[in-house]
Amino acid sequence: MSKSVESERNKKEGAVAAPIEATSSKARTVAVIGGGPAGLIAAEELSKAGLSVDVYEAMPTLGRKFLRAGLGGLNITHSEPFEKFCSRYFDRQPYLQPFLDCFKPEALRNWVHELGITTFVGSSGRVFPAEMKSAPLLRAWVHRLRSAGVRLHVGHRFLGFADAAQLKIAGPEGEFLVAPDVVVLALGGASWPQLGSDGAWVSWLVEKGVQVLPWQSANCGFELSWSEHLLKKHSGAPLKSVSMTFTDLDGTVECKRGELLIADYGVEGSLVYAFSRKIRECLRVRGEATIYLDLYPDRSFERLLSELSKARGSRSLSRHLQACLGRDELKRALLFELCKRQDMEDPKILAGLAKALPLHIAAPRPLAEAISTAGGVSFDSVDSNLMLKDLPGVFVAGEMLDWEAPTGGYLLTACFATGLWAGRAAASWAKGESLL
Repeated sequence: MSKSVESERNKKEGAVAAPIEATSSKARTVAVIGGGPAGLIAAEELSKAGLSVDVYEAMPTLGRKFLRAGLGGLNITHSEPFEKFCSRYFDRQPYLQPFLDCFKPEALRNWVHELGITTFVGSSGRVFPAEMKSAPLLRAWVHRLRSAGVRLHVGHRFLGFADAAQLKIAGPEGEFLVAPDVVVLALGGASWPQLGSDGAWVSWLVEKGVQVLPWQSANCGFELSWSEHLLKKHSGAPLKSVSMTFTDLDGTVECKRGELLIADYGVEGSLVYAFSRKIRECLRVRGEATIYLDLYPDRSFERLLSELSKARGSRSLSRHLQACLGRDELKRALLFELCKRQDMEDPKILAGLAKALPLHIAAPRPLAEAISTAGGVSFDSVDSNLMLKDLPGVFVAGEMLDWEAPTGGYLLTACFATGLWAGRAAASWAKGESLL
């Protein structure tokens, strides 16, 4: 069996590959393709089982998307009641439930603590490491993996299958073949391709008979038209303390509170991300979608009407709205942007619009800009062990699978949970033990 003889030795997140000794030919070998959270935790479980583990990562360093996710504060998981937590995975919850049950959010927190990283629960219920960053956690984890004997090969890109038993890998010194006893694929989805998740693996699995559902943007911004005047003053500005209401295709009305960001192309931010799946489906079926913003959720319609009905006197409309609505210039600018002039002069109509300002969505942003993706390997193509039915001995985990969830720690938790499950199942397969 041909193997790479290069391994990452750098004390940072895996930047340099260096020569290592070849493993014993008697050891049961595993190739983990992908150095993100799903792949690394699979490798950890496989190593615990006494297997010889090689991780191949295409990028120059490990966990690039994981590191990027931590730039604004690494949201590891969520502290809400477990039943509610699991509901965040929409119609894929039944498929993911066994994996989540096996590695619940509290178990993930304890795993982080074992790395010497403390965590805390934010005001929103989200769980963060004390330092808020990804890098210290990843460094500690990589050190533990190395100490356990896991070989980490960075700059090694998976190129598909040479045959049923061999994988093609391109490393710094050229292409070569590996023939492991078992494989775990954790290649990610198709968002943020510059960080390694480019979806290039799809054709290789489809050729093997695996059903892969089309990619769709999830947790993404949405396009709508702004005037040059508004963008000149407010592009990139946060719209805080608002609530959003959306009615889905089933007629279910949902309302959430949060904040948005005014982008050149439309809107982005955690509030619209929470609705991205339902907005996307509405656009697909109807070709249009409208969200409604309550710009003043702490004030009732009656209170706004009373304030807007006050005598204006000699004040301009803009000064009058400032006196009635407050100093938030962006909220007033949105009213001027999206309301007809005659409606702005009518206190009752204006109060109604301030409580339900319509934003007409044109399209989701491209996959490359989305935080995550829907689509991927269909659960119909894997068994209960996450092993591909058409490729015995090949397991999949993480964002490769067809599921989605909102931001808030749900994405990372499911990546860890499926990676851990796939790692344990792959270990049992390699050792000839019975599977589920």
